[in-house]
Amino acid sequence: MKETAKKGAYSNTIYGLGFIGAVIYFISNATSFWLGVLGVLKAIVWPAVLVYEAFKFIGTQ
Repeated sequence: MKETAKKGAYSNTIYGLGFIGAVIYFISNATSFWLGVLGVLKAIVWPAVLVYEAFKFIGTQ
């Protein structure tokens, strides 16, 4: 079980850093409290949006 945990640690770290960066970006551009809350929600799902847009760009959809 320890080997499984180590294999996923790097991707969790990358996602965590991306999440922190996205939260900072969205909150710094928010003009109200509720847009800041929406920014946190956007930061949670940004990888899914990124993959969707990449597939749309390359025409795999």
